[in-house]
Order: sequence, then C-alpha cells, then structure tokens
Amino acid sequence: MNALVALCHFCELHGPRTLFCTEALHPPSPSSQPGVPAAGDRDGEREGEGLTMRANSSATQRGEMCEGCRSLPASHPGFVSIDDETGIRFLSHQHPRQPQLFSVVRQACVRSLSCEVCPGREGPIFFGDEQHGFVFSHTFFIKDSLARGFQRWYSIVMVAMDRIYLINSWPFLLRHLKLTIQSLQSTALKVFDSEQGVCPQRAVRMNTVFSPAVFPHQRSGNAARSLTSLTQHPNLWASLHCSFSWLLKACGSRLTEKLLEGAPTEDTLVLIERQTEQEEEMSCWGGAEGGASKQQHQSGGELGLSFLCDDSKLHELPGPKFRSLRHLRQVLGVAEFRQLAWHVLMGNQIVWRGADLSLTQSAFKVLKSLLPVGCVRCVPFSDQYEEAYKCNFLGLSPDVPIPAHVSSSEFSLLVDVSTEKNCHLLTCGEDDITSGHQFVISSASTQPTDRGPTLLNKLEVALSNENLSVDVVSHCLLCLKEEWMNKVKVLFKFSKVDGRERDDTQKVLALLGATGSGEEDNVRLLKFWMTGLSKTYKSHLMTAVRGGERSPSQ
Repeated sequence: MNALVALCHFCELHGPRTLFCTEALHPPSPSSQPGVPAAGDRDGEREGEGLTMRANSSATQRGEMCEGCRSLPASHPGFVSIDDETGIRFLSHQHPRQPQLFSVVRQACVRSLSCEVCPGREGPIFFGDEQHGFVFSHTFFIKDSLARGFQRWYSIVMVAMDRIYLINSWPFLLRHLKLTIQSLQSTALKVFDSEQGVCPQRAVRMNTVFSPAVFPHQRSGNAARSLTSLTQHPNLWASLHCSFSWLLKACGSRLTEKLLEGAPTEDTLVLIERQTEQEEEMSCWGGAEGGASKQQHQSGGELGLSFLCDDSKLHELPGPKFRSLRHLRQVLGVAEFRQLAWHVLMGNQIVWRGADLSLTQSAFKVLKSLLPVGCVRCVPFSDQYEEAYKCNFLGLSPDVPIPAHVSSSEFSLLVDVSTEKNCHLLTCGEDDITSGHQFVISSASTQPTDRGPTLLNKLEVALSNENLSVDVVSHCLLCLKEEWMNKVKVLFKFSKVDGRERDDTQKVLALLGATGSGEEDNVRLLKFWMTGLSKTYKSHLMTAVRGGERSPSQ
C-alpha cells in the first residue's frame, strides 16, 4: 500500500509538528536507470537518506524545535525493517525521506490538529483531496502534569492517494490505532499519577502569581517536554516503528484488487456484504469491550466467518473426501443423489450425521455449489441440533439425537453415515469411501423428485455424460445457476417490487420457461433463491421504482 503513518503533536510554543513518520519503500524494478543505486547497495541508500534528513533538519528548523517537537536526534540514523517476502523496506524517522512528501505530511499534521477536528477533539476523522492526498486522522490527549489543562494534544495520521482504499480500511485502521493510542495513554497516565503524588501541580499553580509579562518565560521550560519523558518508555520510538510498519504491511495485504469482467455477480455482492458486516461487528466489539471479552467476541466472529470459509482448510483434514458432484453421485447412487440434490435446491435442511469431519465438510462443499452464496447457511459440525432457520446444512456427531418434529418433517433430509462395510454401493475405488462407509438417506417428504426442477434435470444430463470432464460440468452448473438467478431477479421485480397479481405472475413464469413439467418444483426453487438476493440489488430495485414513481409527478 502506497501510504505513510505519522505521529503529530501540537506544541504550545511552535504549533503542530510532526514527531515520527514511517513510510514503505518498494524495491526498484529490474530495469533501473544507470547511476541509481541497486536494492543491495546499502551504502548508497544510507547516504541518500542521510542527505535527505540533513536537508529536512536545517539550522533554521533546529532552532525552531524544542524538546517536545523532537523525537530522534539529528544524528540518529532512524529505524529500518525489511519484509523478506516482498522486499519492501519500512523506514522511520522524524520526517519523510523524500522532500515531496515532507510538505504533504506537514499539511496533514497541521489540518489534523487545527481545522479538521471531530466533536470532542478526540477521535477519528477523514479529509483530503486529490492534490495533497487523503488522510485518516485520529486525535487524542496524553496526560502531562506540567502542561496547561494537564494534557497535551497528539494525532496519528495515515496519508494515502487512494481515497476508496483508505475509506474501506476505516474499521481496520480504527481498531488497531486505538490499541496504540490506549497503550500510550495508559503508560503516560501512570507517570502522571506518580508525579502528582510527589508534587501536586494544581496546588502549586493556585499559589503562584502569574502576570502577562512573565507568563511566556515561566511556561517556556514546561512546554518543551518530550513524549519519551511523558511515558518513561525507554524504547518508545522503536516500538512505534514496529507498530506503524506492521500497520502498513497488514493494511496493504488486507485488500487486493481483482479484475471483474462486467458487473459483479450476486455471489460476489453477497460475499462483499457479509465481509463488511463481519468487519463492522468486530469493530463494534473492539470499541465497546476490551481484554478477554474482546478476544471472545473476535473468536465468535471467526466462527461466523467459517460459515462461508470452512472449505479453505479442508485439504488439511485427514480422511476420505468427496471431490466433486460426480464423485458424490457415484458413491451414493443415482436415485439417492437426486433425492439429496432435490432437497438442497428446494431449500430444505440437510442434516449429515457422521463421525468423519472431512467427509461431512467435503460433502457440504460440493452440495453448496448447487446454490447461490446468499442461500447457504452452513454449520459444518455441531454437538447439538440447530433449527432450520439457522442453517440449511448441518453436520452432527453420530450420537446426537434428531428431534421428533424434524424426523417427521417433509422439509428436512437426514444422511446417516456409518463405518460399516457396504457392498451394495457402486465401487469407485477413490479414497476408500465405498469400502469403509455406509450411507442411509431418509426423509418424511412424499413429493416425487423425478419431475423437476429443470435445473436439476439438465445437471444430471451433464453428470451422466462421461465425455464431459469435472471442470466442464462445473462451468455448466455455473451457467445454469446464472440463468436461473436471472429468472429470480425478474420474478422478484415483478411480484415483490411491482406487486402484480397472481395471474400476471403466472404469465411471467410461463415466459421464463418455469412452467410445464416440474412447474411446482421450479416455482419453489425460484422462491427459495429469491431469499439469497443481495441487499445491494434489492435496494437498487426499490430506489429505481421509487424514482420512477416520482418522475411523472415532477
């Protein structure tokens, strides 16, 4: 990420000043110009950095700096950290190494501690423009027994040219900058309490006579107090360098750009919405609670995230696994697979009860590919039964009992997996699933599954064609899902948004090709998939309809 982080301070004598700055230097491209030092030329780099530091620390600037305005001595070489994976170097000093960035950081410092202030003066704020960059600023106070009001004003700013990236990183930056600020404040508070215990300054000031003529001279000694003195932290700047370097690296690798051909699909929109909701929940937990409770809530957020991302570590689990829908169909059998896939597409709850976690998760992985992402609610493994409104894919231990209302419900299907050898299943010789496991599928549903839906009929034609590879079948399924998702959007717009009558809706279904053989199953599929539409798409439709209703009156 092309950004830099800076710690700023409002000095009582000299105004806003930059105390500490960390920036990332990317390795040069292979086609470097002649005369430019290579990545391994450490002497050239160090000499160039020294010249820049000396240029930024001229005699005039040193004369205008007090102890409170200075972090590192002019002779200090600064701090350098190198990322072995990417070759990026993180440099920290009082000012940026490039003169062009010096004015940018200086302006961000002045604005963060003067005009761009949030209510209460403490907290985050965003400002900037295309010319001088965009700034995420968090202002805060540090306790000082010798300062006016017994506190000094600081800010941490992150400057970047990418406005969208910086705004999208707001929850992440706020969460981690708060940890740094709280560490500085708590350390300074201990020093403040100890100093007040030795010599209470409020009583001293009440008994001291001040006059306008001698006030600047009386206060000049107290105004020049460094952050190191306020916190009594021996390695303060090295610690801030590590914190800022990690923040730049983590923020840069947190979001990646992807090239999308055309408009994003419904699955992409749903994934983006869920990721945003999880980040907002983690941010609220981090702001409202701390310590052990915060870690507990973060663990809960990670469990919620596993509903979508539980397949990422599936390859690490030992044991046999289903590799594709065709593999699952070969193991279960044609009739049993169709019954299972029919219940999945209709939105019924699939309860998979077995001791092999890898087998359960691999089965859910291939079955979830039948549905849009918005229709998937998965609990991979649980020690107790979870209701259907919480999840439509549920993995249970073998000894977990199934409630009576679930066993007798036509809206659920139970798959019991045992380790007894079964000779009635088709032998595929892959991962020893058929030789070591027995599958018993049961459901109280009496509806026939041989007519529809149309999507399942077309999918089975592709699965039964051995001339088509697994990848071709996957692309065929993707095209079928997109085709029916488009029908879902038309039906949602026609029935939910426009509020048409049943007869008109039936005409639309005929136009969409959802009538005829298996019409009832097609309608159930469309209504179930309608629940998986993204909030972005629904909001867009409602806004467009309201705008269309207002336009004739205008």
